[in-house]
Amino acid sequence: MTSSPWLRCYRPRPAATVRLVCFPHAGSGAGAFRGWPELLPPWIELLAVQYPGREDRFTEPLLTDLSATADALADELAGLDDRPLALFGHSMGAALAHEVALRSADRGRPEPVHLVVSAREPVEHVVAGTVHLGGDEALRAELARLGGSSRLLLADAELWQLLAPVIRADYQLIETYRPAPGRLLGCPVTAFAAEHDTELTLDQARDWAHCTTGPFALRTFPGDHFYLVPHRERVLAALAACLLPVPAAR
Repeated sequence: MTSSPWLRCYRPRPAATVRLVCFPHAGSGAGAFRGWPELLPPWIELLAVQYPGREDRFTEPLLTDLSATADALADELAGLDDRPLALFGHSMGAALAHEVALRSADRGRPEPVHLVVSAREPVEHVVAGTVHLGGDEALRAELARLGGSSRLLLADAELWQLLAPVIRADYQLIETYRPAPGRLLGCPVTAFAAEHDTELTLDQARDWAHCTTGPFALRTFPGDHFYLVPHRERVLAALAACLLPVPAAR
């Protein structure tokens, strides 16, 4: 598992009954989830997706096409057939997790046992963006607007020089994403949304219900677009609750 270029397992749990695959947001990497396994119950093994061009894949070419990235990740996850998979993605990562789930269905493979999409609009609300076409100042202004850990990046000139190309490529990937309408999953879907996220209204988050014929739920949290950082324990408790086995019908 650790030899995979795409997946990091910071705490292997061979006896876990489900694997939770986590997709990072734009500009981030697998390390965003490094502290998560210790807060999850032992029956969940967490795998963090590592995109090319960051952390230990820093020298690899950046990807700017979401469809191609989802294809590669779907191929990678197809080899993990010994335990059920659940998918969680935050912001850009949510779009990727959704597309990977759709590809599993398209290829006749089992869908994830649960898809959790965080701080990301569903297909009918996707709009094009132009931040990736602007200069550094436009990119810096966008990160400052979103807040979160971006403030630390903006204050460090050397770090900015290293990571600005990564962030710009990720913005190109998500801003040029054009999801095809009408594709449905059958698995349970839960949307996580923050009460004060300027990128996603709660009404938009509820429309994730349209992406599946299965059960849907919306969970809300205090905070902004990066709510999951200050509320990590609450988020992980909610994630574990999503993955609890459904009792058999009597």
